[in-house]
Amino acid sequence: MSLRPYREIHRRSCRKIHVGKVAVGGDAPISVQSMTNTLTTDVAATIRQIRDLEVAGADIVRVSCPDEASTRALKEIVPEVTVPIVADIHFHYRRGIEAAEAGAACLRINPGNIGSSDRVAEVVRAAKDNGCAMRIGVNAGSLERDLLERYGEPCPEAMVESALNHARILEDHDFFEFKISVKASDVFLAVAAYQALAEACDYPMHIGVTEAGGLRTGTVKSSIGLGMLLWSGIGDTIRVSLSADPVEEIKVGFEMLKALNLRHRGVNVISCPSCARQQFEVIDTVQRLEDRLAHITTPMTLSVIGCVVNGPGEATMTDLGLTGGGKGVHQVYVAGVPHHRLQDEDIVDHLVRMVEAKAAEIEAAKAAGETDAAA
Repeated sequence: MSLRPYREIHRRSCRKIHVGKVAVGGDAPISVQSMTNTLTTDVAATIRQIRDLEVAGADIVRVSCPDEASTRALKEIVPEVTVPIVADIHFHYRRGIEAAEAGAACLRINPGNIGSSDRVAEVVRAAKDNGCAMRIGVNAGSLERDLLERYGEPCPEAMVESALNHARILEDHDFFEFKISVKASDVFLAVAAYQALAEACDYPMHIGVTEAGGLRTGTVKSSIGLGMLLWSGIGDTIRVSLSADPVEEIKVGFEMLKALNLRHRGVNVISCPSCARQQFEVIDTVQRLEDRLAHITTPMTLSVIGCVVNGPGEATMTDLGLTGGGKGVHQVYVAGVPHHRLQDEDIVDHLVRMVEAKAAEIEAAKAAGETDAAA
């Protein structure tokens, strides 16, 4: 389906950097990342969780490195996964050096809290020598004491000043392969800080509402904050911070991008909330479909509507569609056009087969096109 002009979001122009094989900023797609919550020293568990995140679609994964044992573990973890790994570093500059040497693709670091200029220079040298990017991570909850004393409380101005001060530290050491985040748990504070930072520099931005809460609360808060930023073109990587399975962060992140037509992965199921007019059990059907279609990565749209009030109209705007009809006879649509009727057959099984066939068709056409282009 073609995008209409009112659905277009014009992203902020910024520099492009690379986190391992993943381009960030510039004209690169917005990347989705999460963070492991296993003990990094439990290598097997950490690798297992990263692989789960890879399957869910994660582009980048962050791993905590609070001690030397954790950075040693990175040497075993990095070769066993395919996504670039960001090492989360706080206070101990040597952890940054060790992580870069262990194969981390990026260091999440606060240049202002790892010591003297000489120590910063050592971390920068290690990053350069190992092709490692950096992220300046400013959080409202851990601003520098002098900024808090001057501003009185965490505020957008203090957060932006902190970020730009840290950016200058890296620039003074001739290092420019970095992105910036200015996160807060307060949606208003986070959005205002990112908006101000977007006007003050041209570095790529990693956006997020930090410590957003559990699965439901955190999804709502993150959707409001990140949705506002993404709608205005701000954001080059995103992380939805949830007190939940990290895989859920990736799922929610992709749903946000899909809703804003910024990036598409998998099946976008458009479904009604159901009412007395429904001709089949919509809620159960949609839940089963989402579970059964989780393995599909090919972008496509599927409408599942319980009755003829909105069903035919929604189906005209989706790749595949189903509208509930009377006496158990339902209408199936392909590319917006009535295709066949479905009767006395499991709806979920039928639609799953159709989606899988459509995905295979799309991927085959894509492969043929790439082959033709290569030839």
